[in-house]
Amino acid sequence: MSYQDYLPASWIRNRKNDEHPLVALRKEVDSLFDDFGSGFFGGNNEVNVRSNVSETDKEFCVTAELPGMTEADVDVSVTGDRIVIRGEKKSEKEERSDEEGREYHRIERTSGSFQRTMTLPFTIDADKVEAQVKDGVLTVTIPKPPEAVEKTRKVKVAHAK
Repeated sequence: MSYQDYLPASWIRNRKNDEHPLVALRKEVDSLFDDFGSGFFGGNNEVNVRSNVSETDKEFCVTAELPGMTEADVDVSVTGDRIVIRGEKKSEKEERSDEEGREYHRIERTSGSFQRTMTLPFTIDADKVEAQVKDGVLTVTIPKPPEAVEKTRKVKVAHAK
């Protein structure tokens, strides 16, 4: 074994791909991180929505980042124990297509659609669900039914002896 076997694979330029299986593994892991953090949009013009789900004794709350979107761009629907959030981000290029002589050199703000489906542990009353968009953040409040609130009990946690 030479001293080069202890160096990271990216430092060793003259190795054959089939020489060692760990070299192939390293290249696969590196390729995963090459696309990491590609931003708001995933592949195939799909919007990657980042969301938080929180819970209190009386309700669930879903917040989702939707920069540049308004309430007209978002659809929230409820079926049984599932809530579906759909939307479409419009491209700025489409909005400014009437400008003559504008030449785009780089376009990072693109359009796309998204859909997130979440299943909750109870049947959702669609009439009581509230959804609001403010400053590009969607907030959906889903009240728990009375039977789900009654089942929730706090358990006292004691220090072990």
